[in-house]
Amino acid sequence: MIKILANDGINSDGKLLLEEAKYVVNTTKIPQEELAAKLPEYDSIIVRSATKVRKELIDQCPNLKIIARAGVGMDNIDVEYARSKGIKVMNTPRASSQAVAELVFGQMFTLSRFLHISNREMPLRGNTDFKALKKQFSAGSQLRGKTLGIIGFGRIGQELARLAAGIGMRVLPTDLEEKQVELMITPPDHPDVSLAIRSQTVSLSKVLRESDYISIHVPGGKLIGADELAKMKDGVRLVNTARGGVIDEEALLDALNSGKVAGAAIDVFENEPTPRQAILDHPNISLTPHIGASTVEAQRNIGLELADALIDFFGTD
Repeated sequence: MIKILANDGINSDGKLLLEEAKYVVNTTKIPQEELAAKLPEYDSIIVRSATKVRKELIDQCPNLKIIARAGVGMDNIDVEYARSKGIKVMNTPRASSQAVAELVFGQMFTLSRFLHISNREMPLRGNTDFKALKKQFSAGSQLRGKTLGIIGFGRIGQELARLAAGIGMRVLPTDLEEKQVELMITPPDHPDVSLAIRSQTVSLSKVLRESDYISIHVPGGKLIGADELAKMKDGVRLVNTARGGVIDEEALLDALNSGKVAGAAIDVFENEPTPRQAILDHPNISLTPHIGASTVEAQRNIGLELADALIDFFGTD
């Protein structure tokens, strides 16, 4: 009997699909320090970003056949080492693309119209300084006609480009691999009608130089520091829903304080789950607690994608 530990949870529909295949699915959280003793009982582990599956743990789990990441980034897994031991490592790159792209767009609207600051100030001063607040927040800008730089042009970046094209933004994508992508836009009420848009990746330097907004969609690494920020337009707005540390937080604070960066939206942090207080307190940063893929629809899709992949690997009785 196949035993699966969903240590960071799995959507109920995905769990049901696995149980219908006669698998045993345990969704009880096992603390990281106890995994070495208990994980050897399982054929597979499903994790999100909280549980770490490192070399030392892998070596103590000879029965482990699959490490499944419910999400995209796999920096909490020693992927290459696991594969060298014959363990399959998988993630769910398709399931959450729409959710992350929509969060990015929500944050771009927020930064453009100062919604994050207004929502902080109105409860405190709305009854006493209404006219002053109206004046303070009346210098917003519209997204239509602005240039969106997308760093990392995989599934999420391409979904974001579709949304941007729909609202009338100029899109500048960049990626490690030069590529031309044909983006299909299909109205939900007219599935037989599609608009094709060809998008060609450009250099990172062009993205930094010409973008009014920049959104980052890479699996990790140190990408944006003081030098990169200096090359950007004055008043640029940044969104990071990728990985903490992709933007150097100290350099970002300096750029925000100088006015070089007009605003930033941060969903991921260098030292989660305890972000630095200076980031949390800054009035020009819109904050979310790592919820890029956290929609009902995305979590269901992730659960079903994982279940299908596990069943395809292990088979059914």
